Amino acid sequence: MHFFRLWGKFMMMGARAHAKWELEMSNNILHDKKRMFILGLLTIPIILGGIAFAEQIGGALPELLGGKKAYSPAFYSTGIFIVSILIGLAAGLITGCIGAGGGFVIAPALMSAGIKGILAVGTDLFHIFAKAIMGSVIHRKLGNVSVPLAAVFLIGAIVGATAGGVINRVLYEINPVLSDAFITTVYSLMLGFLGIYAMTDFLRARKAENSVDAPHGGGDAHGGKDEGAEMGGLPKKLQAMKIPPMIKFDYDFTPGGRGISWVFLVLSGALVGLAAGIMGVGGGFLTFPIFVYMLGVSSMTTVGTDIFQIIFTAGYAAISQYAIFGFIFYTLAMGMLLGSLVGIQIGAMVTKVVKGITIRGFYAMAVLAGFVNRIFALPGKLGEMDVIPISKQTGAVLETIGVWAFFIVIGGFGVWVIGTFFKNIGVLKGEEVTS
Repeated sequence: MHFFRLWGKFMMMGARAHAKWELEMSNNILHDKKRMFILGLLTIPIILGGIAFAEQIGGALPELLGGKKAYSPAFYSTGIFIVSILIGLAAGLITGCIGAGGGFVIAPALMSAGIKGILAVGTDLFHIFAKAIMGSVIHRKLGNVSVPLAAVFLIGAIVGATAGGVINRVLYEINPVLSDAFITTVYSLMLGFLGIYAMTDFLRARKAENSVDAPHGGGDAHGGKDEGAEMGGLPKKLQAMKIPPMIKFDYDFTPGGRGISWVFLVLSGALVGLAAGIMGVGGGFLTFPIFVYMLGVSSMTTVGTDIFQIIFTAGYAAISQYAIFGFIFYTLAMGMLLGSLVGIQIGAMVTKVVKGITIRGFYAMAVLAGFVNRIFALPGKLGEMDVIPISKQTGAVLETIGVWAFFIVIGGFGVWVIGTFFKNIGVLKGEEVTS
């Protein structure tokens, strides 16, 4: 039980750190006219190209080259583009409002909308890469990036991302249903851990609020202190293992800097890359807790290095493991990017007028809805492969229940956030004028 609580806490730390990264990328893009212009230029040809594809050759392609049956659906329509924007909007609202990674719901949402799991993963990775490459301001962050740390970490990340991509593609070649079942299982485990921890955390906070006045707002993603300045027991033990070469960093905290063996950096990078390659969430949600709470890197160095590495990890995985094999749906990726940019901004503003305890409760519900969605989809897939004795009708009913439960919760949350935003728009405008 203690292990599950620790793992849930670990996942939550990563989700908050990833949300902070998402908000920073969104601000960098939306507050820069040149980047907005580039985004517009990127969106127009993808939409027009999608229309031409659908009208001229979409239906004529054989299945293995991207016909409709192969990737279900891998063709353009206005409805699909709108759905992708709504999925991005929902993920952005969760990220901005709650301060924890809403990107976890993207792949389940895409799969619920009929997208094959491997295509959902590849598309999500490309969406993250596009956001990172457009939103990063590397020259502003170089002071916080430990280049040796990032370089050695990326060695492992590339190996891990390659392994993750190969696993997904091999399973898809064996049986597309097996691929979906594998990705569904991974998401079920992750969302189950995270959702249970988030709900117990919410219930504890609500109980404490009943006895003591609780603070308002979503809370700082990094807990309001400089994590990593003081190390715990595990980082001290790992840094004491002098397996050469030692990678030096954090000269501002310790005279002569701290050091960690390249072995632990490569292993950490491999884990992050593997998660990115299999799940399509960029792996960034793991970097912060691994660096700070396992390797003993300060949060300042971690944030800068994470922004640096996620561009290369997501970009490498998206292009080398999915794009060249036809497993990226570019129209969906651009739609999700547009939706998430708007959603993050609205969500972040709503935190100024909503109690933090309410936000935490919604996040727990959203993550658990994703868990229910994936766990209810699993029996039908296992039944298709004759792993468990279940009829197609029963499997379809369970999956439909999971889909409805997911979209009702996520949709309800979205309506509530947007409604709260418009209801308090006068107050929010007043705060902007004052600031």
